[in-house]
Amino acid sequence: MKIGSFDQSALVEAITHTRGLQTQINGLDKQTSELRDQRDEKLNVIWEGLKRVRSSVKGEYGDDSSQYKLVGGTRMSDRKRSTRKKPE
Repeated sequence: MKIGSFDQSALVEAITHTRGLQTQINGLDKQTSELRDQRDEKLNVIWEGLKRVRSSVKGEYGDDSSQYKLVGGTRMSDRKRSTRKKPE
């Protein structure tokens, strides 16, 4: 059966080409997933290091120091005071 220039061989060729593209996509998805895992591991290492630095600065200079704020901590004097809800 042939409709215009589209026949069975064109359909088979399109399906074959599409399968090849899907195989490439699957390979790239796997590579992307592996790269994301590597990135996440490195981000965890960075985060753990940052927590250690922040703790060291907190221990050395205190949690209300400008040095603590410089390493990303929130100074005690800058923290919002907790409010109590009044019983009704």
